[in-house]
Amino acid sequence: MSVTPLFEAKAISKRFGDFTANDKVDFAINPGEIHALLGENGAGKSTFVKMVYGVLQPDDGQFYFQGQPVSLSGPQAARAMGIGMVFQHFSQFEALSVAENIQLAMDQNESLEALSRRIESLSQAYGIPIAADKLVADLSVGEQQRVEILRCLLQSPKLLIMDEPTSVLTPQETEQLFTVIRQLADEGCAILFISHKLDEIKALCKQATILRGGKKIDTLDSETHSKHQIAEMMVGTSISAITRKAGAIGTKSLFEAKGLSRPADGPFDITLSDISFSLYEGQILGIAGISGNGQDELMGALTGEWRDPSLIAHLSIGTDDLRTLSPEERRRKGVGFIPEDRNGHAAVPSMRLTENSLMTSHSAPEMTKKGLIADDVLADKTRQIIADYDVRTPEANPLASSLSGGNLQKFVVGREIARAPKVLIVSQPTWGVDIGAAQLIRSALLSLAQQGSAIFMISQDLEEIFAISSHIAVLHDGHLSATYELEEMTPEKVGLLMGGAQGERA
Repeated sequence: MSVTPLFEAKAISKRFGDFTANDKVDFAINPGEIHALLGENGAGKSTFVKMVYGVLQPDDGQFYFQGQPVSLSGPQAARAMGIGMVFQHFSQFEALSVAENIQLAMDQNESLEALSRRIESLSQAYGIPIAADKLVADLSVGEQQRVEILRCLLQSPKLLIMDEPTSVLTPQETEQLFTVIRQLADEGCAILFISHKLDEIKALCKQATILRGGKKIDTLDSETHSKHQIAEMMVGTSISAITRKAGAIGTKSLFEAKGLSRPADGPFDITLSDISFSLYEGQILGIAGISGNGQDELMGALTGEWRDPSLIAHLSIGTDDLRTLSPEERRRKGVGFIPEDRNGHAAVPSMRLTENSLMTSHSAPEMTKKGLIADDVLADKTRQIIADYDVRTPEANPLASSLSGGNLQKFVVGREIARAPKVLIVSQPTWGVDIGAAQLIRSALLSLAQQGSAIFMISQDLEEIFAISSHIAVLHDGHLSATYELEEMTPEKVGLLMGGAQGERA
């Protein structure tokens, strides 16, 4: 006897001008099912779930809820039907309490006192306790996600969409979230789960639907397919595994920081306290940590965007003191930088790729001839980066804004590595990019280290940390742990340090 799907999409299409984001996509999910939606960046996942949640309207096709055709005119209509969504990026007011934030998102009027009682009762029932009167500014990132989940649960969803819900969680918080998801499924709620972490997909989801180029490729049993098979279906080509060769780490320090402290600039910033580390030839030091624990502040201090020599005991590359030097002066000493924000920070969207290349290499002797920019050299350099890093461009020298996020990130990484820096400081190198782009970027970082450069890599992705790092440290609440060799660490140990467990200070 066939079961009527809780929610079904038949031949759903969505176009933006000449671009087809979803092309006749079929999808079905049953009550109590945990179903993954997978695909590369640009595959059409976000467009599809935005239509399911009523944010966008399909151009063709039909949605069905409990067997009946429905029109989802907006998020309020979707919520009224029983569809909830936990977004990847939280929309919360830090100066308001948990209950006040949730009250703003509710469709029905309810007193703050009554809502607070419901929040605390529901949070206890699902094992995610939280105080309704606590300010969001005082919550950890994991607790902020609980607020988002509780907001949805208070509306008794029949279908819950979760977009990259574990991207900012420790391993322990991820396990706790999975317990909640399984409890919801046992109660009959369907879960549509979007993630790029295939370990999680195999651990949590029975079924997985794969999109590629806006089209549905297949719906498969994720338990009977390997991660490698699923990844290759997502990208449509074979994927080589990333392996870190056991190369020798040099004994000479290339880059050192000692006693680096930085006061918080505002009420929601993080104070850095006495941070120290050393980088050696061939070393990749992976810095794990949940977002908001001082990563941005540390990156600014290392790049020279923030400078106060009185608060840094020592910061050097080789024998050169960097404490008073600007970002450009540090580049000339052999330091390269890849910031987290590729749009507006690492690259200027309104400039062409050649112009973006010039921004970080204009001081190189070959870039000028008799005081003028060597346009031919610059064009050749840019073309080489595009070719070496498989940057997909709509034209030969496009605006940076015309590239997808993954392609712009590949260009930024390629631009910095092309300079052959002695030391590379990089934050979130594969944040928001698809599997294929992530593999290429990680391989490039490994290759740079094997050539003798040292890499300081801030990343929230523990899989990435363990895949390419030779050493690991953890940043928590503005404090940096001691540096551990990769073999000394496990995801569980890193997770404890990320969550604030006491460990050795650097």
